[in-house]
Amino acid sequence: MTLLKRTKPYPITKRQVWDAFKQVQSNKGGPGIDGITVPTVGNAPKKYLYPVWNRLASGSYFPSAVRRKEIRKSDGKMRPLGIPTVTDRVAQMVIRNELEEIVEPQFHSSSFGYRPAKSAHQAIRQAQANCWKFRWVIDMDIKGFFDNIDHGLMMKAVKHVTQAKHILTYVKRWLKAPIQLEDGSQIANPVKGTPQGGVISPLLANIFLHFTFDKWMEREFPQLPFERYADDIIVHTWSKQEAVWVLERIKTRMLECKLTLHPTKTQIVHCPTARSKTPAGERRQFDFLGFTFCPRKVVTSSSKVTVGFLPAISAKSSKRICTQLKEMKINRWSNRSLLDISSILSPKIRGWLQYYGTISKHKLNTFFFRVNTRISKWAYRKFKRFKRTKSLYAAQRWLRGIAKRDPHLFPHWQAGYLP
Repeated sequence: MTLLKRTKPYPITKRQVWDAFKQVQSNKGGPGIDGITVPTVGNAPKKYLYPVWNRLASGSYFPSAVRRKEIRKSDGKMRPLGIPTVTDRVAQMVIRNELEEIVEPQFHSSSFGYRPAKSAHQAIRQAQANCWKFRWVIDMDIKGFFDNIDHGLMMKAVKHVTQAKHILTYVKRWLKAPIQLEDGSQIANPVKGTPQGGVISPLLANIFLHFTFDKWMEREFPQLPFERYADDIIVHTWSKQEAVWVLERIKTRMLECKLTLHPTKTQIVHCPTARSKTPAGERRQFDFLGFTFCPRKVVTSSSKVTVGFLPAISAKSSKRICTQLKEMKINRWSNRSLLDISSILSPKIRGWLQYYGTISKHKLNTFFFRVNTRISKWAYRKFKRFKRTKSLYAAQRWLRGIAKRDPHLFPHWQAGYLP
C-alpha cells in the first residue's frame, strides 16, 4: 500500500515509476549524456528511481539534455535521433502512460502508428482494400516533421485533451530540453521540434496530427478514406481532379500548422486494375511502410489470372537489408560454423519474414536469393575445396543439400526459400 500512497502535489506514485522502468527496460536502448545504462539503473533502483518519483511528484523534475546521434537514411542523408537519459526515459514513460490512457479513445480509427492494438500490417491491409475501391491516391511526405513541430501548437493540442497540470508542465519541459551534439556542445530547443527517439515523442506526434490532419479530414472530407502511420499518410480519391484539389487543401492546412509537404516525395498516383489503364504520364506505384504498391498479377479462386493493385517488399527496403548483410561481412566469418551463422542471422530473418511475408510473398524469392548467396559466399571462402574449383556454384549446391536435409536451420529455408 505504501507504493500507492500520494504525499506530493502531483498525483504520481512510486508504482507508476517502477512500472515505467520495467517498460524502458524491455525496450532496452543506449545511455544518454550521463552514460548510465538500463542495467545500472535496474541494479540500484533506490539510487536512480526514487529521485525520479520524488521530483516528478513534487514538480521539481527537469530533464537533462538529449544526446543527439546521427543515423544514415536509405537515401544517404542523415537522420538526427534524440536519446534521453535512462531516468528521463522512465519519467517520460510515466507521463506517456497516463496521457495515452486519456487520448487513445479519441484517436481516429485510421491512425495506426505507435498505438496499442494497432500495427503497420493493419494500415497496409486497409490501404490495399481502399486501393481496390478508389482509383487515385495522394502519397504524402511531411518535410522534417519531428524537427518542425511548433511548440506552441503542440501545447495547444495537448491542452485540448487534458488539463492535468503535471502533464502539461512536463510535456512543455521535454519539448524545450536542450540538445547535446556529438562534439559535446549543447544547443537550445526553444521554438520547434521534438527529438525522434524520445519515449513520449511518438504519442505527441500522434496528438499533433490528430488535430492537424485526422480531425480536419473528418470534418472537410468525410467521404475520403485515409491511412496514417505517424507522419506517413495516404489519402484515397475517386478522380485525378479530386486528388489535385484535395492535395492543395492539405498543403494549405499544413502551412497553417507550420508544416510543409515535401515537394518531390509527395505525389498523386493512379491505381489501375485489369479493367482500368493508367493515363499516359501518370505514376502508378507508391511506397508505404516498406512496401511498394503497384499493379501485380493475381490468380483468382477460379484459377483466372487478373491484375490487382497489391503491396510487396519495396526495392528500397530490400536494398537496405542487403546493405546491412553486406556490412556484416558474413563471407569473412571463416572462423565460424554454419550453426553460428544461423544463430546470428535467424532472429533477423524471422523478423523480415514476419513483417514482409505476412502481407505478401511477392519479391521475397529475389530477396532471399540474395540472403542465400551471402551464406554461399561464406562457404566458398571457408572450405578449401570450393576455392580450388573457383566455383561459387559448387558452394551453392553444397548449401542446397544442407537446406534439403535440415530446412529448420534458417527460418527462410523452413518457409521454402531454399538455396
